[in-house]
Amino acid sequence: MNRTERLLNLLQILRSYRHPVSGQRLAERLGVSIRTLYRDIATLQAQGAEIQGEVGIGYILKPTFFLPPLMFTQTEIQALLLGTQWVSQFGDAPLSQAATEALNKILAVLPTNIKNGLNTFSLRVGPPVSESLAKEDLSVLREAIATQKKIKFIYKSEDHQETQQIVWPFTVGYFTNGRILVAWCEQQKGYKHFKTDGILSLTVLDERYPGSKDKLFREWQAIQLRKHAMSQK
Repeated sequence: MNRTERLLNLLQILRSYRHPVSGQRLAERLGVSIRTLYRDIATLQAQGAEIQGEVGIGYILKPTFFLPPLMFTQTEIQALLLGTQWVSQFGDAPLSQAATEALNKILAVLPTNIKNGLNTFSLRVGPPVSESLAKEDLSVLREAIATQKKIKFIYKSEDHQETQQIVWPFTVGYFTNGRILVAWCEQQKGYKHFKTDGILSLTVLDERYPGSKDKLFREWQAIQLRKHAMSQK
């Protein structure tokens, strides 16, 4: 077993425990010395794994979005690079910054021979179509979706009419020329699409909307598929 496989096994073992497990027990399951086990834990912690504990007490892995070192094919690497490039160009400002940082982390851990081969990477993403698109920050909107909170905002339509809306947000579509919020509208009792650059004075309400964002998405998606099928007849 090479070191990468051992690190992955260590993560899997830690995920199987709900309570702290001793270093000695971990070392026995991996078939390594306690000294090697401590080094492996330190390596994973340095790479971002939230492993808590210490000698004599035991260790536990907190649930996180940490991804350990993985093996990728050349095509998979290209897909990851293209995807992060797209988000860095067309995501709102915080997502763009996060994508750039993720891209740097991916490049940092690639073997030298693969990294050198990517210097001539032929897949590129064009620049955003406007400066306002690059500066837009949808953090509050994404948080409202994550927590399933209702939002209230003033919306300015393309014909410059302003209306107040209370909606149940559940997804945002990112496109090269803008972003679209999809939500259930309380006033119109149906699903509506809102251009995010038309949303003014947004307030996240304390009230959670009923049901779940996943259920809303599936229902909206079914409606879109039916509309598409009808248009093809």
